[in-house]
Amino acid sequence: MAKKPQATGTSLVIVESPAKARTISRFLGRGFTVEASIGHIRDLPEGAKEVPAELKKEPWAYLGVNVDSDFAPVYIVPKEKAAQVRKLRALLKSATDLYLATDEDREGEAISWHLCEVLQPKVPIRRLVFHEITAEAIHEALRQPREIDENLVRAQETRRIVDRLFGYDVSPLLWRKIRPRLSAGRVQSVAVRLIVERERQRMAFRSAAYWDLAAELTTNSGGRLEAQLVSVASRRVPASRDFDAATGALKDQTLLHLDQPAAEQLAERLLKAVPRVVEIDDKPYTTRPYPPFTTSTLQQEANRKFGFTARHTMQVAQSLYENGHITYMRTDSTNLAAVAVQAARDLVASQYGKEYLSPQPRIYQTKVKNAQEAHEAIRPAGHPFDFPESLRGELSYDQFRLYDLIWKRTIASQMSDSRAHRITITVEADDAVFQVSGKTIEFAGYLRAYVEGADDPEANLAEREVVLPPVQPGESLHWQRLEPKGHTTQPPNRYSEASLTRALEEMGIGRPSTYASIIDTILARQYVFKHKRTNSLVPTWTAFAVCQLLESHLPHLVDYQFTAEMEDELDAISRGELNHLDYLREFYFGNARPGLRDQVAAKIGEIDARDVSRIVIGRPEGQEEIVVRVGRFGPYLEQGSRRASLPDATPPDEITVSAALELLDRTQAAEQPLGYCPKTGKPIFVKSGRFGPYVQRGGAEGDEKPQSASLLRGMKPEEITIEVALQLLSLPRDVGPHPESGEMIVAANGRFGPYIKCGSETRSLPEQISPLDVSVEQAVALLAQPKGGRGRRGSREPLKTFAASPVTGQPVRLMAGRYGPYVTDGETNASLPRGADPEELDFQQALETLKARAEKGPARAPKRASAKSSRSRRSATKKSAASRSKTTKKTAATRKGRSSKAAKKPSAAGKRSRATGKTARFDQPAAPDSTGAKPAE
Repeated sequence: MAKKPQATGTSLVIVESPAKARTISRFLGRGFTVEASIGHIRDLPEGAKEVPAELKKEPWAYLGVNVDSDFAPVYIVPKEKAAQVRKLRALLKSATDLYLATDEDREGEAISWHLCEVLQPKVPIRRLVFHEITAEAIHEALRQPREIDENLVRAQETRRIVDRLFGYDVSPLLWRKIRPRLSAGRVQSVAVRLIVERERQRMAFRSAAYWDLAAELTTNSGGRLEAQLVSVASRRVPASRDFDAATGALKDQTLLHLDQPAAEQLAERLLKAVPRVVEIDDKPYTTRPYPPFTTSTLQQEANRKFGFTARHTMQVAQSLYENGHITYMRTDSTNLAAVAVQAARDLVASQYGKEYLSPQPRIYQTKVKNAQEAHEAIRPAGHPFDFPESLRGELSYDQFRLYDLIWKRTIASQMSDSRAHRITITVEADDAVFQVSGKTIEFAGYLRAYVEGADDPEANLAEREVVLPPVQPGESLHWQRLEPKGHTTQPPNRYSEASLTRALEEMGIGRPSTYASIIDTILARQYVFKHKRTNSLVPTWTAFAVCQLLESHLPHLVDYQFTAEMEDELDAISRGELNHLDYLREFYFGNARPGLRDQVAAKIGEIDARDVSRIVIGRPEGQEEIVVRVGRFGPYLEQGSRRASLPDATPPDEITVSAALELLDRTQAAEQPLGYCPKTGKPIFVKSGRFGPYVQRGGAEGDEKPQSASLLRGMKPEEITIEVALQLLSLPRDVGPHPESGEMIVAANGRFGPYIKCGSETRSLPEQISPLDVSVEQAVALLAQPKGGRGRRGSREPLKTFAASPVTGQPVRLMAGRYGPYVTDGETNASLPRGADPEELDFQQALETLKARAEKGPARAPKRASAKSSRSRRSATKKSAASRSKTTKKTAATRKGRSSKAAKKPSAAGKRSRATGKTARFDQPAAPDSTGAKPAE
């Protein structure tokens, strides 16, 4: 129920989030009521069920955009936003005027426009724009309000429509030709192509081995030099870059390619020679400080330094902005306001000394043409800037680290250059030339405050220096060590979140505010997964199939230049330089070339589903070609009539020809029984599936349901004997009766690992005890312990412990529960939202999760069935299968009807929120809801 609005005579200020509302309300007097819209209050329908009933028959209804009438979007107020809209309407009734204080970018401008369209205010409307939430900025915005920028609104709406058309027309093509629940997106698909192309390079890579010599030399004064061989008889020794990645061969055959025997012989010969210094090259150089952070550089640096994902960086940055600690976090600009420059320079002078201050204020210019992003860089809010230490008690751990990073980068941007010397000493021994490099920092300058990629600038300065002992040309040196050193060329690195963000930015694809959601989407759609060891982005075989389809049949949709040009054109709309309707017509209907609609329609019958889902691995000598096929139930290897499942999360570059043959041979061997069950006579197999190896009893023709059992942790398929397989298939097994209760103790291998059960009591088995041989004595001892008191498995030790809850006064803890991670404050337990990463949870997020759960009230206990209802249910089970099927269908239809009635209609206000037209065919496979998947946009 909406709160009763305040007394008349107040101004209503609407922002996006409650946190931002709380901060702004501190700076405004009693004459203002600040309320949050909680993000967008309306949007395009997500599927058929949300399309208004009167529009469902229109041919364009599945898009939510009337492509036949100037691309008029159908906007609906989602059910979860209806209550907030009612609350805002109630507050507006008693307001004297309306201030729209949403964010200053195109998304914020669109939110303000939608608020006007839905609320239809009768009072004066003013748009407030500010890039930091401080008292000074808020009052300045009140003195200089403006109108809603229609160009920004049209730009946001056009971008939203283009993404909808792309996602909802191309995604169904993927569903038909590859498998259901896939999605395509204007930027998403290009990002996937980048990652797939890097993996293709790794798969095509051929390593090369080469050798050189590493020397340790001493001077006459006792100094040490570590030198590397660079040439012999005027022939340069190659480095990794000199080898062809595709063949492993040297690009330049005049280079000296040493193998191990040749390197050993060379070392033996050179040890007889006297090494002498022939040249000392001392070159001074300077480095300049990095510009203040933009959105993308902040995401990249937080990923390098702290391992933050792009999404987590933006969440933490948004909380800092909304609480008044930093300026707006979505920006392409490196510019600082004059007051910010002065604040930074004052801090440099007071904290580091005037010698560390740049002679003149540094002005950083952005190269980005996009007007809507041309704000200030990300910096500490206000002036003077708050010291990080002064906020330590107020901020969470991750908030403090990110604020400290922003503070240091901003300060360093106004510091003096770093001056250093790069020294190279050349040493000759017979006809061989060695070199050793060193570096000395003459004046640290900005490096005292900030070193990119380093947490501790002072410590990093020491690591950056390589001080060489004093030597003179012609001076003789002494061998301490001279040994051959082997090297192997390495394939190109996979993209990390940081390097992918940098690549997209350099290519002009996407915008800072979209990078986090792009990475989230390709991970959620399982086009990409993160490598367990390196955390790099690895494409799945499904990503390969999608890229093959798009590259072969819709190439310009994943063309890098075309996508970058689309960004420029969408930015031109935001500047009022391009008509949005002209752009949409050409994109969808075409002009010089076919538009999106006709291209997709033409390809439906042309694309061979088997061809696009076929990835060639190679052809072993004298054998048939090996390919990976992407089927509806996952990828698998195929060689002629032989097939083998591919384990999930296997990096594609690891499936070489030899590895593929091994998997195929192992699968073929699994078709041969390990032995036969002495009781049933059925064959016992060791098989490998998507979720790992397992044993199976039966499987020959006539067996309806072969019994299977997963291998226990640590077991290897090749080590499984018939005896072990039979033991695994015997699970769950009776261990023996409990000596006190007499109830049977059962050992089993479950979803969460091996465990024992006695009556209603269960205990997980520790790693050192197997369910195959756990004894009654061991089981009784485990059952006597309280749950969770035996160590890591099932332990009640918290995964994280935060500060005390302001509600209960007890520490807030992140726990591992049976059904997933949850947070608790001692009184309320709240599961983490689906898809949330426990590693990235901070104190503020934990409190918000607990608050949301507490507001829902206590969970209702399940109703205990009465004897009468139990009898009724038993009677009901006697109904025929046909009757049950009929009842199920009727229930599903009823639910569907209720869902349709719950869908919201778009606002009648504003001609761009209305759409008309004629037919919709939601029964076609191309319908967005036909698989339950939401296409990307």
